[in-house]
Amino acid sequence: MSVGETPITVVGNLTDDPELRFTPAGVAMARFTIASTPRTWDKTTNQWKDGTALFLRTTAWREVAEHVADSLTKGMRVVATGRLVQHNWQTPEGENRSMLGLELDDIGPSLKFATAKVTKAQRTNVGQSPTAGGDPWASAGPAPASGGPRGGEEPPF
Repeated sequence: MSVGETPITVVGNLTDDPELRFTPAGVAMARFTIASTPRTWDKTTNQWKDGTALFLRTTAWREVAEHVADSLTKGMRVVATGRLVQHNWQTPEGENRSMLGLELDDIGPSLKFATAKVTKAQRTNVGQSPTAGGDPWASAGPAPASGGPRGGEEPPF
């Protein structure tokens, strides 16, 4: 993580199935939205009360993107970590707009109300693996490059 980045962990539900796409350079990218709604217990009514929902547009890159598309579906509760990024643009009418998004580092299903079976993914690009046998879990080594767009890749929104 670089200086000045804003790390964040979000717990919420996917609002739709992740959309897997590939950049012209062949880099996998998955886009999806995580909805996180705070709940508080109202002692006067003895009921849960929902707060304002946060909808966070999320972008995953490379192997993580492919794993997200293979593993997660609409409605699943997830725990996601990454960096908040602000996207600025101008509408055709000349209005300035901005939105916050999440550049995903890691994600998994929440086990608070569910169970999950994890299957180790087989690496296809052995040359990019940090270990000799192509097994990224075999031993510690330098992490492969991750993060957002680089060198002409499509922007995350």
